[in-house]
Amino acid sequence: MNIDKKQKILLVHNYYQIPGGEDIVVSNEKEMLEDNGHKVVFYSRHNNELKNFSLLRKLMLPFSTVFNIRTYFDIKKIIKQEKIDVVHVHNTLNLISPAVYYAALKCKVPVVQTVHNFRILCPAATFYRDGHICEDCVSKGLTCAIRHSCYRNSKLQTAACVISTKIHRMTGIFGKINYICLTNFNKEKLLLLKQIKSKQVFIKPNFVESKCEIIPYGKRKNQFAFIGRLDEVKGIDLLLSSWKKMGNDAPNLLICGIGPMEEWCKNYIKENNLSSVKMVGFVSNEEAIKIVASSKALILPTQWYEGFPMTIVEAYSVGTPVLGSNIGNVGSFIEDGKNGFKFKNNIDSIIDSINSIEKVDLTDKLSDIYSENFSIEQNYKMLSKIYNEVTNK
Repeated sequence: MNIDKKQKILLVHNYYQIPGGEDIVVSNEKEMLEDNGHKVVFYSRHNNELKNFSLLRKLMLPFSTVFNIRTYFDIKKIIKQEKIDVVHVHNTLNLISPAVYYAALKCKVPVVQTVHNFRILCPAATFYRDGHICEDCVSKGLTCAIRHSCYRNSKLQTAACVISTKIHRMTGIFGKINYICLTNFNKEKLLLLKQIKSKQVFIKPNFVESKCEIIPYGKRKNQFAFIGRLDEVKGIDLLLSSWKKMGNDAPNLLICGIGPMEEWCKNYIKENNLSSVKMVGFVSNEEAIKIVASSKALILPTQWYEGFPMTIVEAYSVGTPVLGSNIGNVGSFIEDGKNGFKFKNNIDSIIDSINSIEKVDLTDKLSDIYSENFSIEQNYKMLSKIYNEVTNK
């Protein structure tokens, strides 16, 4: 294929019942491709459909999760009618299923799968359970997940995920498609599945559009921002414990988000008289970026690997450094003194990182990092190169 040709892309995405970051990424990439002259055909299903399923269809769901025959024929039809060059998949669970891969390859069209999580290796998709990092399904086999009810705390639903993954591993389909990993860390984990080879895996981060003015570091408020779900996995309890230890010397902390630990947070703040901590609740993405832009740093005390924390890239886009746990993708993003500081999983290390970031101005460096790696222009160049490579194999 001529590398100058604008490929026709079939974009495939299965929406979860609860909206998430993947949905935003899909929308952004679709718009970016269309703005750059590609024809994009969008094939989607929504898990909200499950609410209206008859009893029979619900009983059949474990089978259609493994291979949805409707998807198979839909995808083949679209590829032939629209003369698709590349099938780009984001999510297949539950209704689309891996049938999309088989349909595309049957039509001799390359598949690119963006890897948003670790589901191909871990049925829970997180490498996290019972309050700690867990990679048992890699080292001991997928049946570990069934024993611990890792997917939705259900042995039955976990078993369906495990059976689906095992079947598709047996067919070898995972070794026949291409992957976009969002970070080097994600690529290293994906390659733990031996049938996937390094040449099949590309690295392309997500992007954000810079829409907020960069505030000089010296004019920023004496505050730090936490943006995320109020959950143990996000380390919100560790963060508040750190502010408690700093006492009267603590800078202001704005907590933006909701979640299962919301009431716990409110009670902890009240019981310990944490006057420098303010819970803001749910805020729009636009408002969250404004808060980060006026803060000295974004702080992410995550307790798990994360997928691709968009909040980090959004912070870079407004020249704000990041303080984060030296775990998984958050730890792999941060270079001490260049774009923020990493901390160990303890209170004293968090406090040390806060003291360190207050002594340096990384605004200009972060602006360069954003422009060179996470802007729309750079992202399109990366994605276009990937499409050209897979269509010319």
